[in-house]
This record gives sequence, structure tokens and C-alpha cells, in this order.
Amino acid sequence: MEFTRPRGTRDFLFDEMRERKKAESILRNVFENYAYQEIKTPLFEELKLFTTKSGEEIVDQLYNFKDKSDRELTLRPEITAPVARLYLNELQKTASKPIKLYYYGSCFRYERPQKGRFRQFWQFGCELIGAKSPQGEAEVIAMCSESIEKLGIPGADVNINHLGIIRGLFKHFNIDTATQREVMVVIDKGDKDLLKESLTGENPIIDNEELNHVLFKLIDMVGDKSIIKDIEELVAPYPESHDALNELEELIDTLASFKMENYTLNLGVARGLDYYTGIVFEVYIPSLGAQKQVCGGGTYSLIKIFGGEEVVSTGFAFGFDRLMNAIEELATPEELPCPIDIYVAPISDDVRLKAYEITQTLR
Repeated sequence: MEFTRPRGTRDFLFDEMRERKKAESILRNVFENYAYQEIKTPLFEELKLFTTKSGEEIVDQLYNFKDKSDRELTLRPEITAPVARLYLNELQKTASKPIKLYYYGSCFRYERPQKGRFRQFWQFGCELIGAKSPQGEAEVIAMCSESIEKLGIPGADVNINHLGIIRGLFKHFNIDTATQREVMVVIDKGDKDLLKESLTGENPIIDNEELNHVLFKLIDMVGDKSIIKDIEELVAPYPESHDALNELEELIDTLASFKMENYTLNLGVARGLDYYTGIVFEVYIPSLGAQKQVCGGGTYSLIKIFGGEEVVSTGFAFGFDRLMNAIEELATPEELPCPIDIYVAPISDDVRLKAYEITQTLR
């Protein structure tokens, strides 16, 4: 009889675990230097927690089951929703805001395994709950950037956008929420040919020449802060888009105070999720190819979706496994330390018990 590990999972041996623990320790130190505190949530949650957040279509990607009391449960596919549930259950009425928390744990998705994508994977992330401000958003982005720097990964590209710029355009032209969602999902895929077909093909999602023209121009806006002027000219006729651009400019000014200048403004970053309301960002390691995205986050109002109060939060999550891929491929290698500091060698059987005694004392 042969036993093998389930498809899409991995075993980690000694050297690999040593490297993972080292990276985990570096991230903990960075997060805790910013006054974030660690929390833990269960590996499984009620199924409705994730269908409420992401829709019924997510069920096909989940390891869901019924327990002996016929309750519908699932292994968690991510940790943001459990954190929101934890806030509602434990912190909403007692904790003063802002709340800074971080988490590290495994998640599960039933997807086709490939390089950089597994059915069991790890996330390391944070949430800043109840602090809607450019200062809070800048701190979160700066912490993300510093984490990658401390891990020794070169070439990281932090891409930042404000979803209000595009959503303001939709609102100006009275585009309904369902249609907005459909367009944002296409934008999030990063396939401009698909977007063009979706907007100008035989059955366009939006049949509005002016809106489509401005939208195409906006998502092509990628560069440093010098592109702000070009964006401003594009959105001048659309007040809500212009207001969002002002918030983006304020964030950029605040990032300078955090000594962060290495980022890209990219109006094609959409995140594709309804609960993101403002600033969004993604981090790419181009040398990782198709799995280049190692982090995603932004400002959101998820807690209200779950029936709580209106609380704006900002957070992000690293794909920990992809970070480890980047470290393996790109980081400067260090000589692994010997795991043994002292070796007590009994010179004969007569002193073997004494050797055990000395060893235990040293421990």
C-alpha cells in the first residue's frame, strides 16, 4: 500500500523550514515595529462568511463540508473575511480605534495546482481597522514595501491606484453596480484586448463612446507621479473622479514622509472585488513570471457587508509561498548556520549517562 500527500500540497524539510521560519520572523519584526499585534482565526469558518463576501460562485473553489450537526462549513480560502468576523464578534464594542492587527496562517482553495499556486498556501497580512486617512494608507503601503526590502528581495514594483477615479466616471454616466462590477473584473485581468472586445464588440458591456474612450485612456496611465497632470486633464469634467485623484495625490505626498519613493502609479490596478472603495495596491516581482504578484491590498468597507457598522479599513496580504519563491530565486544567499552549537560526546559507555546529564543542563 502506498500513501502520497494530497495533490496541491507540499512537505517542507529541515532547510526549507529554517528559511520559512526566518522569513516569518523578519515579517513579524517589521509588523510589530509598526505596533501591529498578532491574532489567530480558525482554519474553518461558516460557508456563508465567504459567499456573503465573494458570491455563491466561490463555492466551486472551496473545501466545504457539513459537520455532524449539518452546519455548512469550509476551510478558509483567505483570512480577510475571518478577520472581519473576528472584529464583529470580539472587538466592535470593546476595542478603541484604530486597531492594528496582523495574521499568518494557511488557506485552502480547490484550484489547478501549478508553479506558485497550491491548494494549501500561506498568507501573511495585516489590517488597520478604523483609520481612513492618507496617513493610515501610507503607513500600510510603507510597511509592505519595507517588509520586502528586509527580506532582501530586489526589483519589487509597488503599483498604486485609487478606484474612485474609475468609479467616479461610472457614476457620472449612471452605470449600474452590476455593470461596474463586470467591467472591473475585466480590468483586473489586465487583458486590454479582452477589455476592448468587452466594451466595443458586438455586445458591449457599456455602449457609451465617451466613457469608453476615457476609460481606455485611464487604464493606460502607468508611471511615476509626473502622470498626475495627465490624469487631471482627463478627469476634469468628472467631479467625483477628480476628488479621488486629489486623495491619491495626498497619499503620494504622505508616502514621501515615510521616505518611500519607489512605486508606480497604475490606474489599471482594479483588485476586482466590490468591497474595495479607495486606494488599492499590488506588488509585483517581474522575474517570477505569470505568478509575479506577491501581494495585494487596499482600503475597503467589508465589515458593513457582514452587517456591522461602517468601518473603513486598510490592509494587505502577502502570498507567503510566492515570497519564498522570490527569496529562493533572487535574494542574496546566506550560509546556513549549523543547527548544533555544542556537541557533548561520551568517550565511553561508562560516562554516557553523565553526558546526558550535562547535555540536559546545557539545554
